[in-house]
Amino acid sequence: MKENHPDLWCDKLPNPRLDGHKYDRGHAAIFAATELTGATRLAAEACSRIGAGLVTVLATHRADIYRSTLPPDIMVSEDALDGVRNPTALLGGCGGMAPTQRDELYPGFKGCIRIFDADSIPGQDDRGVLDETCILTPHDGEFDKVFPELSGSREDRAAKAAKLCNAIVVLKGSRTIIAAPDGRVVVNTHASLWLAKAGTGDVLAGIIAGLAAQLMKPFNTACAAVWIHGEAGRRLGPGLVAGDIAGQLPAILSELLNEGK
Repeated sequence: MKENHPDLWCDKLPNPRLDGHKYDRGHAAIFAATELTGATRLAAEACSRIGAGLVTVLATHRADIYRSTLPPDIMVSEDALDGVRNPTALLGGCGGMAPTQRDELYPGFKGCIRIFDADSIPGQDDRGVLDETCILTPHDGEFDKVFPELSGSREDRAAKAAKLCNAIVVLKGSRTIIAAPDGRVVVNTHASLWLAKAGTGDVLAGIIAGLAAQLMKPFNTACAAVWIHGEAGRRLGPGLVAGDIAGQLPAILSELLNEGK
């Protein structure tokens, strides 16, 4: 078991090529919530800020709200997932997940990393849709609901869950546990008590999706995103709201990329 630190993943952060273009930096598709639209918007902005070349919010309902409130670089589509051009990462669950969206997220696309947040996380009967390229991001309550059969410490349960469902598990909390199916476990304490705030988990899911879209390997993606999210919380401190976090990402990312050279 290791403590999360940039030394583990900093040199693996995506770094654009001088001759690259937006499609080289990946395309993240995010399933839009029909009610808690703010959660999806928080995730989408963080996803774009962390470097995804394109971000599309899939809003088959209430697309007008997303078009009027999202930053202009984020696309809004009323089409189904199969209308999205070459997605490299899919994110579902931020603000809720309709059954029709779950039917699209669960099969996904070959070679496309899938991130499952909140109620999109497959239950016992659906774990077969997961593989080692998937990332689950439950908090403790969601984890207990999805993995009621597991016991032990948080570290033990996260490790068991990752092995059981053959996916990366990010068990969120003041000590966030990142566990891989192959037995790797990283513990993150680089965070801030001010992150205990509505919407911050959606931002974390968006950061994960943005790094994953750029084809960073899933376990490194999870470790990097959790640390960066925690660093943003430390810099903001008292008065933090979830919408502040994305604005901290450019400076943090710039510093990390310079350190990794």
